[in-house]
This record gives sequence, structure tokens and C-alpha cells, in this order.
Amino acid sequence: FAFNGVIAVLTALSMAELASRFPESGGSYTFAKRILSVDTAFNVGWIVWFASIVAAVLYAIGTAHFVLAIAADIYVASNPDATWEPGKLLTTGGAIFTTIVVALVLSVKSGSGNLINFGKVLFFGLLIAGGLAAVFKRPSSEITQTLDPFFAEGWLGLIQAMGYTFIALQGFDLIAAVGGEVKEPARNIPRAMILSLIIALAIYLPLLFIVSTVGVTGDETISAAAKGNEETIVAIAAENFLGSFGYWLVMVAGVLSMFSALQANVFAASRIAATMSKDRTLPVFMGKVSKRGIPVNAVMATAVIIGLTLLVIPDVAAAGAAASLIFLVTFALSHLLAILLRKRSGNKPPPFRSPLFPLVPAVGGLACVSLAIFQGVVVPLAGLIALVWLGMGALLFLFLFARRARVLDAAYAARTPESAQLRGQRPFVLVPIANPDNAGSLVAVANSLSPPGIGKVLLLSVITVPEGWDAEAEPERLSSVQSVLARALTASSKMGLYPETLITVADEPWPEIARVAEDHNCCSMVLGFNVLEGSGVAQQLDDLVSEVTCDIVLLRAPERLHGKRLQKILVPVAGRGAHDELLARLLGSLDRTADRDVTFLRVLPEGASEEKRRNVQNELSITARDNHLPDARIEVVCSSDPVGAVANLAGEHDVTVLGVQRGGKNKKIFSNFSLKLAEQTDGPLIFISRGG
Repeated sequence: FAFNGVIAVLTALSMAELASRFPESGGSYTFAKRILSVDTAFNVGWIVWFASIVAAVLYAIGTAHFVLAIAADIYVASNPDATWEPGKLLTTGGAIFTTIVVALVLSVKSGSGNLINFGKVLFFGLLIAGGLAAVFKRPSSEITQTLDPFFAEGWLGLIQAMGYTFIALQGFDLIAAVGGEVKEPARNIPRAMILSLIIALAIYLPLLFIVSTVGVTGDETISAAAKGNEETIVAIAAENFLGSFGYWLVMVAGVLSMFSALQANVFAASRIAATMSKDRTLPVFMGKVSKRGIPVNAVMATAVIIGLTLLVIPDVAAAGAAASLIFLVTFALSHLLAILLRKRSGNKPPPFRSPLFPLVPAVGGLACVSLAIFQGVVVPLAGLIALVWLGMGALLFLFLFARRARVLDAAYAARTPESAQLRGQRPFVLVPIANPDNAGSLVAVANSLSPPGIGKVLLLSVITVPEGWDAEAEPERLSSVQSVLARALTASSKMGLYPETLITVADEPWPEIARVAEDHNCCSMVLGFNVLEGSGVAQQLDDLVSEVTCDIVLLRAPERLHGKRLQKILVPVAGRGAHDELLARLLGSLDRTADRDVTFLRVLPEGASEEKRRNVQNELSITARDNHLPDARIEVVCSSDPVGAVANLAGEHDVTVLGVQRGGKNKKIFSNFSLKLAEQTDGPLIFISRGG
């Protein structure tokens, strides 16, 4: 317990640093989402939710056991000739009933009762005081004798015991999991974490010493006394030095401890689930809150899974070991996240900073990983349970949640430039320049895609030359390119934008653009065009898209277009596509620089039913919310000429954004619809596509 306490304190320091920087509900899930990715965050949140559920299962069983043990003692005391030992079925039923009670309480009241917490600490304080008095009354030789043999199982036994009992110190992480409901979180979360551990260790360590010394009689050791009395050994020990008062003190304290721990885990697990639901990594209904701000559906769903776990998992000890293993893994991840956070925070460090950085997270992370590996080896079933749950989650995420979660995350990241920095990204946006007249418009859009202070816009001009070209013999090529870039920079500077420039030499421009994009690891590329049909540009762009892995934004701007003039944006939506994330990033980036009036449009065949129109309106409303645009306009038009319908509305907007994508490896990205729309409109158009 002492060694576990050291690991827990180190972990609490790292988690407190993270929680002070991100005072939101979700705990490790939220930290992973802010610093890594939504995919990784789902895996973290999924297994932490499960670990909290399994911990709740253990505490539900513990509560039922203590209550039934008290009932059995009272029954036997009133009927001396009778015997009653509650069976497993009754204990499981009592655990399910207790879980239902907790769920009902947490559905109407946020948090757990302070009275229970004060009560159990008071009872344990009395127990420790009585035990220490008994210790001082005995000769030191007797105390020493009760501790012999000491360390009987050696280091392997110690580490195995640490793995099994680490869950007893779990709880400080629940404070971070409900960080969004804590007042003055930057101050109170770190303080609560450290104090909760100090209080827990101040109870555990002396209590264990007392139980192991004055809690045994004669030549008996605590190991021998515990055999056959694993669940009541503390109460039996207390009876040995405090009489029946000590026994009942432990039994009541046990009920209070188990019940409050159950309540805390259900409370925290429901907040993790609700936070994940808001990010679309769990079903949406779990994120809905009552008038009191309580995620009732998440509470009930968590309680249902606890009940099913009580019925399904036969080996609760292995499940507990799995929960302990999972907590250790996520704690190790928290140490890594604390290092990444400090490294990537720049001039905005966390309000609370752990001392002795990076020694604290390095040592703490290594200890958590080592203990988790040992736990998985010693209890293979624990590792198997964790892997099965993780596999189930991965399948659910990929098939049910991934698309909407990634779109929502892309929209959030675009509106929050800091997210790129925290995730270790340096977004490069490449802008190949051939015509300086549209350079200002291209840079304006590129600048919207590049987070301020973090990303960069790179203007590229390619000098196309024949083989054996002599620069001295033909200097006008160089001066022409310099003139193009100078005009582009002038147009950009008039809008207050200052991109970087790059000049390269190649025999063909398009392959060179692809090479530069890959060499500079660009996340996006913005290209301009005037016409597509019959110009050969469509084919060249199609070839380029197939060669690069970055996102492609194609802009037609007949006149110089400032980003702030893109006030009214039309987004025709044909359904769900591979460009949804890119669309979310583009709209989020544009909305970050100024408030935009966005309209989502869907064209249905003429004569579509009213039910079909309503369903499409609901789909578009979901799309708008996923893009963090709840006030966006929704237009559903029925027409036999979809291109004409879009073209008519395009004339009423500043720009039309259309996603284009390949239907297969050898198919064009520009469909007949895209080409006709470009022909029938003369206003600004933006085509977006995923590379590769």
C-alpha cells in the first residue's frame, strides 16, 4: 500500500496538471482528446468507463456483503439456535438493488453526500485511535512477533499484491472525470486529488499495521487469520482489540465506504459516458441532461451495464484485476500526456505544475507500465478481459461512431487553433501560384485553413524549363517568376497576410507541386482555376489529387476575394461522403475568422414525398450540428434539374462549397455535375477533396 501510494501520488501530480489545464468532465478521455486525437481518446474513454464500471461492481458487491453480514449477525443474535449465511445469489441481488438505489439518487442529485464521507472517516479515525492505544499497551517484542514472517513472498509477492490492491487507491482520478462540475477547478482539482490520497493513505497504512499486530491473538499471524475470513478479517481484527464495539464499527464503516465508493464510480463513469456522447463517440441520447444538468440517461446506462456485469462475469476477482490493470495503463498514458502538455503549451503553461518535472511523470509512468505488465502476466484473464472490451469498443467506434465523431472533432479543431499546437501539429498549407491576379484570394482561403501563430502558408512558384536550361542565357524566366511572387505578396499584404515563398525548378509543374507537398508534409493545398471543361485542367488536377495525401481545396475566384467577404456560404450536400471531415475543417476555419451565414442544401428528385423531405431536413440539421453550426439554414429543394437548382441558389451566396471525391481508383473526381455547375455559375466556387 505504501509503494502503491507513491505511484498514486506521482500519478495524481501529473493528472492534476492536466486537469488544471483542461477543467472539463471526462478525465483521461478529455486529456487524450485534447493532446492526441479523437480516435485515441475513444479507446481511452471506453476502457476507463469500463474500469469504473468494474470498480463499481466490486463496491456494489461489497456493500451488499456488509449489509447482509450485518443482517445475518442481527438474525443470529435474536435467534441463537439459528444459522444464516447469505449465498451468492442473494449477494448479487443485493448488489443490483444497491446499484439501482444509487442510480436513482444520482438521477435527481448531482454528487454524493458529504455526510457519508465524514461518517466513514470518523469511524475509521475511532478505529485507528483504539488500535494505536492497544499497540502502546503491548510490549514491542509482541508487536514484532506478529509481523514475523515479514515479506514472506518476496518481491514477486509484493508486486503481485500491489497489482491486486492498486484499485483501492483509485478514486483521485474520479475528481478529474467530473472536473466540469468543480468550482474554481484550477485551484480545487489539484488540491482535492492530493488531499484525497493523503487522507486515504493516512487511514490505510496505520489501519493495516494495527490489523496485522493487535488484530491477531496468540501466536496467530494475519495471514493465517485471513484464511477463510477474507471479507471480514478487518472486523474480526477490530473485535480482538476493541471488542464488539470495534466489530460493529468496522461493519458500519464498511457499508459507508463501499456505498460511497459505488456512488463515486457511478457518478464519474456517467460523466465520462456523457462527455463521450457529446463528442459523438457514444450514442447521442447518453449526453442529454435534465433540467438540473444531470446526464440521467448516462447514469441509467452505466447502472444497467453494472447490473449486466454482475450477472455475466463469473470471476469478479479477475474483473477487479482487469480494472486495476486498465487504470494503470491509463495512468501511464496520463504521465505521457503531462510531458506532451508541458512541451507543447508554449507560453501558456498549466495553472498547476507538478514539481521535479520531468522526473515525476517519467518515474510515475514507468512504474505504472511495469506494474500493469506484471499484472497482465500474473492474471492473464485480466488482460484478456481488457483486450476483449477494447476490441468490442474498436468495432463499435469504426462502424457506428467514427464518422460523426471525426467530423465533430475536425470542426472543433478548426475553431480552436490551440488544438493543433497541443496535438503537436504544424499545419502547412501549400499555395501554388501561376496567376498573381487570384493570389490574394488563394492566400485568404489558405490563411483561414492555417491556425494563426501555429500554421504556415507557403506560396510556391515552379519554373518550368527544358532539359539543359541555362539560367544566365535566359534570365527572363527568373525575373518573371519573381514578379509573379512579388505581385502575390503585394496582394496578400494588402489583406494583412504574410505567407512564406518558395521557388523551385522542374521540367513539369504538376509533379513538382506534388513533390513539394509531400516533402513539406503539407496538410492542405489551395489551388486556383478559371475553367475546367475542355481546358485539360480537370485531368491535371485529377492526377495531382491521386498523387498527394494532403487535402485539396480548389478555388475559382473571378475577382479578388477577401476571406471576410465570404459571408454567405452555400453547401450543397448529396449525402455522407469521404470529404465530410475536410468540409468541417474548411467551414470551421472560415467561421473562426468571422461569423458566417451557412446554408446546407439538398436537392431531391421532383415529386419527392413530404416524409422524404422531413427526413432529409433532419439529416441536414444533424450535419449542421456536427459542424458546430446549429444556426445554419437548411434548404431542401425538389427539382428535375439539380445543377440548375444549385446554380440558382449559388447566385444568392458569396461562395459555393462542394465536396468532390473519387468513385473508384480509375474514376474522375470531377463528375458531370461538378463540371456543369462550374459552367452554369460565374461566382466563387470551392471544390474540396481528400488526396490519395
